[in-house]
This record gives sequence, C-alpha cells and structure tokens, in this order.
Amino acid sequence: MSSSTEADLDRPIWAALTTKQAHLGYGDALAVRYHPDVAPFAALALETPAAYQALLQLLLPHEQAAVLRSGDPVGPIDGLQITHVGVIHQMIARHGKAERADDHDVIRLGDADAKDMLDLAQKTKPGPFGRRTGEMGHYIGVRDQGRLIAMAGERMRVDGYVEISAVCVDEDYRGRGLAGRLIKVLRREIEQREDTPFLHVFSNNTSAIGLYERLGFELRRTFQLTRVGHVDSRSATAP
Repeated sequence: MSSSTEADLDRPIWAALTTKQAHLGYGDALAVRYHPDVAPFAALALETPAAYQALLQLLLPHEQAAVLRSGDPVGPIDGLQITHVGVIHQMIARHGKAERADDHDVIRLGDADAKDMLDLAQKTKPGPFGRRTGEMGHYIGVRDQGRLIAMAGERMRVDGYVEISAVCVDEDYRGRGLAGRLIKVLRREIEQREDTPFLHVFSNNTSAIGLYERLGFELRRTFQLTRVGHVDSRSATAP
C-alpha cells in the first residue's frame, strides 16, 4: 500500500464522505456529514473557524455531530459548542492474513434484518448505529432459534481500506468467542477484496483492544473524539 493511500486513514470520515460514501452524506468543500440516520459523524476539510461554521450550517439547532480531531483545540467560535468525548485508538490489521474462522452459522444481514440489528445495537451499545447504518457495508451475524445474538459489519470505506464496526454480542451469549469469529470472517472477506481492515475503539476499552490485538490489529494512531453543535443544543448523539 502506498503511504499516500494510508494517509486517508488520518482523516477517514472526510475521505469516506468525499469518495466511496459520498452518496450517504452531504456537505460542501469545507465540511461534510453523514445523513443522521446513517451515522452521526462529520468532518472538516481543515480545522478552521470557517470550516466549523460550515459544519454548523449542516446541523439542525438540536443536532450534534461526532468529529475525530487530531490538532490542538480550536479557539472560541461564535455559536459553536465543542464537547470532548474521549480518546479513540485507530487500529489496523497488519499481521499476515486473517485466520480461517468457523462460519457454519454465520448469516448475511440485510434489509429484512434491519429491526433486529437496530435492537441488538441498542441493547449492547457497540457504538453509533442508526436506521440506515446497514447501508454502509456488508453485515453478518449469528442467530439462535431466530434471535439475532451477534453481529459485526463494515462502516467507513476509503481507497484500499474498510472499517470493521458494530461488533456486538447479546449479553446472554458472551464468552463464546462470537465476536472474534465474526471479526475473522469480515477481515478475511475484506482482504479477499484486496482491502485492509481497520477499526476504531475508545482507549479505555481495554478488553476490546486486547481482543483486537489477539486478532492481529495494532495501534496506528489516536484521535480526540468531540461532539460539535450549536451553543444552545440540548440533545446529543453518543458516538
């Protein structure tokens, strides 16, 4: 992979929304965002007051967007409210190819599964998951007697890289290796398409980081996750 391609991972939201996932969002030359029912993420061309003002124009008064930041905090901007959420680790699969996983009960998830997918995400809270999040990529899962008990899927897409996200397991079925199996299946499929898997995780989620490291992912860089909205915004979408 060329370093210029991997540089897209330094601004994955911007790169995704201005290329492979432009159809899932909107914006202009200064700021872009996903449709709210797809994902709460937004990005700036540069971290400038003008770009932040452009982002505010994309948000309704009650909305907030999640932004990955890498630079120093911006100074006060009229009408802008920025809330620090946490530190995000970006991890990338660099160690060889994915191991073959037991996929005998792994199913493809689609439109017919949308309600069950949303219900599972709301119960397990793997990260933001909306009514149209499933449109971002391929999703797989496991059912037990018809009940969706685990899933994982693809979120941001940039040239040469695909993000694994929404990895979640019903509380009653944890400890059985389901998350690891689904990640292995997705990683193998992504690599068969000649792309490289990556993912994002909060820095304090040590159990998830440990799992990803065992599966061959390593830390690439860190971001500051912030919520951006109007000063008088009253509601937030938790990343």
